[in-house]
Amino acid sequence: MERMLHLGPLVLPWALLIMLAGWQLGVWVHERLSVRRGLAPGPHGWRMALVALLAARLGFVLRYTGEYVAAPWSIINIRDGGWEPWAGLGAALLYCTVLWLRRSPWRRPATAGLATFTAVWLAGLALLHATAPPRVADLPPWHGVALDARTVSLPDLRGQPVVVNLWASWCPPCRREMPVLLQARNAKPQIRFLWVNQGEAPDVVSRFATQHGLPHADVVLDQTSQLGSSLGYKALPTTLFYDGQGRLAAVRAGELSAATLADNLALISSPMIPMIPASPASPASPAK
Repeated sequence: MERMLHLGPLVLPWALLIMLAGWQLGVWVHERLSVRRGLAPGPHGWRMALVALLAARLGFVLRYTGEYVAAPWSIINIRDGGWEPWAGLGAALLYCTVLWLRRSPWRRPATAGLATFTAVWLAGLALLHATAPPRVADLPPWHGVALDARTVSLPDLRGQPVVVNLWASWCPPCRREMPVLLQARNAKPQIRFLWVNQGEAPDVVSRFATQHGLPHADVVLDQTSQLGSSLGYKALPTTLFYDGQGRLAAVRAGELSAATLADNLALISSPMIPMIPASPASPASPAK
């Protein structure tokens, strides 16, 4: 599961921060060694990074060709977070290989820079994995009232995969990703999708849900934004993916595309998880 650094309303993935730190250090090593050899710092640090980014994006797009063919303009919308890091690293290695084949005077500095980046990146990922909290039943003990006046209790949903979307009607990325979530909900009835509104009045939420075709049974009110605050996610939209055992498998802070949604749903859609029907909804009661 992706680990996040929270700076007030700003949420940054630790993996991205480690990658940026590794790249900066790699560029510094590349330029220092170039100068020592009497060469200009050269453009290879930037060129290699650009090649790697393009390859990482292309690798992800090729994995989810169907989703991107349906919405080709979303290929350039890198805000959806769709990257294939290993494809990017492979492209950077190929770039260095070409420098060696051409006997470029920058081949050694560029290779040293790439090696530095790779070492920092892999060490950082290993540290994140080693310090990751144990996987436990993570569905929080929270319940709220849906627009159909029934109570939705998160612990009662254990036994089936659950997607919890924290959103607000004033949030542009929230509105843009609604059709993607709704389409996935209709295509995957075995997964429970919940739109938990953060901090808005019932009439505002009801009007928005009706206008956008959201099922009232799955739109839940959280007028005090208690769920987002208790989980430590204040940025909107944030989507949490729970597997059939109630364990948090992934978190996406930011807008989802069809491809990045499919990527996260794959983590909780294993056929090995027994699908147990959710408990019947209880009569409406105040949210806690």
